[in-house]
Amino acid sequence: MLDIAVIGAGFAGLHMLDQLRRYEFSCHAYESAIGVGGTWFWNRYPGARCDVESVDYAYLHDPELHETWQWSERFAAQPEILRYAEHFADRRGLLPHITFGTTVTGAAFEDGAWNLTTDTGERVRARFVVTAVGCMSAAHTPPIPGWERFGGTVLRTSRWPAEPVELAGRRVGVIGTGSSGIQVVPELAKEAAELVVFQRTANFSVPARNRPLTQQERNAAVARYEQQVHDARTTRFGHAVIGTGKAALETDPAERAVELDARWARGGTHIVATFTDTGRDLRANAVLADYFRDRVREQVHDPATARALTPTGYPIGTKRLCVDDGYYETFNLPHVRLVDLRADPIQELTRTGVRTIGGDHELDVLVLATGFDAFTGALTRLGITGRDGRALTEVWRDGPRSYLGLAMAGFPNLFTLTGPGSTMVLSNVLRAIEHHVEWVRDLLVHAREHELTEVEALEPFQDEWAARLAELASGTLYPRTDSYYLGANIEGKARVFAPFAGGLDAYRRICDAVAAEDYRGFRTA
Repeated sequence: MLDIAVIGAGFAGLHMLDQLRRYEFSCHAYESAIGVGGTWFWNRYPGARCDVESVDYAYLHDPELHETWQWSERFAAQPEILRYAEHFADRRGLLPHITFGTTVTGAAFEDGAWNLTTDTGERVRARFVVTAVGCMSAAHTPPIPGWERFGGTVLRTSRWPAEPVELAGRRVGVIGTGSSGIQVVPELAKEAAELVVFQRTANFSVPARNRPLTQQERNAAVARYEQQVHDARTTRFGHAVIGTGKAALETDPAERAVELDARWARGGTHIVATFTDTGRDLRANAVLADYFRDRVREQVHDPATARALTPTGYPIGTKRLCVDDGYYETFNLPHVRLVDLRADPIQELTRTGVRTIGGDHELDVLVLATGFDAFTGALTRLGITGRDGRALTEVWRDGPRSYLGLAMAGFPNLFTLTGPGSTMVLSNVLRAIEHHVEWVRDLLVHAREHELTEVEALEPFQDEWAARLAELASGTLYPRTDSYYLGANIEGKARVFAPFAGGLDAYRRICDAVAAEDYRGFRTA
């Protein structure tokens, strides 16, 4: 029997496995892909790129790795991020301790330990289980009639083929204009004879202004390592964000424009943190949103297309801000057109394409950029049953509940890295991963030192955490928008705001206090 089984070999699973081995636990990881990287293994679509700057989207716990690895671009593309994960796994000697091509299909807590079953027929027994399955990994396919009829090629951004896809001279359609859709559309337009983009909701997007990093910039990143470590522990997002420290509503309009223009020219998501009040005050938020809307109208030549691409009806920042490389300008090309599904909904797929109320769109290739069953989907698909055979799917029927986003009442010896109730995508996920891994590692070491056989979150503390999550969310504008933060993109899913909205710095302090108080809120035996 293993001490600990790890599910997943993305950035969280690799770091967890490495730490467990360093502390001499018997451990092994199971990964459904044939290689490491998690999200960055599967999401290999053209244009796939991180929206956090490369020097911040990297492990900080290993100073030597930070010093020797050099990123080539400001915003790294998928192949480079995957090479980074592979380099880390190889450097740490992790590959022999991972079983690839194996999906965990069941996890049952029985007789004081976890029994895992896999799609390959393997059975694994472990005292503890740590899930590192990612919060954006369970792909969602929309319930459109006629999937079986379409005679063309269907591709998914979340499971893009490893081999090259020939699109030259072909008619291509894209359903979805979230982050993946906004990244893939400009790349597909370079090859396709025709490109049709089916948009349900217009999203706010900021230009990346991506470029190669200079050697001077790489050296500067190494030199400020200690500052990055400090920022990881003391800032809301886990990395430095350059704001004005002023409220938009208290700033002269001319000065506001100068500050926003400077950040728009620089590129990247820092623009949403320019002012202190845009995330909680609707009037201030409208100032920022109107700025973005003006930029859309400037970039898109056709007025009707510009109107359809202009986000309205929800505050900026309450959906994940997208980062693009020429997305809006793509719609100025003669072979690219937009279908606004709010005005012209999809009825069905046909043998030759997509049928909307307005007519048929003939396609050879259909690309689904339709997002994920975020935060919970990758966990509920594991077939987890806890104490007394209670299924996680049933326990979470009315929305996810956890303690700290790391553990759940009724599921002893189970820990969820970047699980619902943690900061997840509201912070730099690499910083969240490093914090979670090291916190869980310390708890496992504590359990071993004190000869504890069971560690379980207590329900009253879980209830208190749920109330805190709701209170924090209510102080923001997030609940005003139907988004995947609330599970609104999945039909029938309970509407619960899953992330901790108080910032990674505050979250760290809370978790540290729990540990310092002999892991307050956990039952141990």
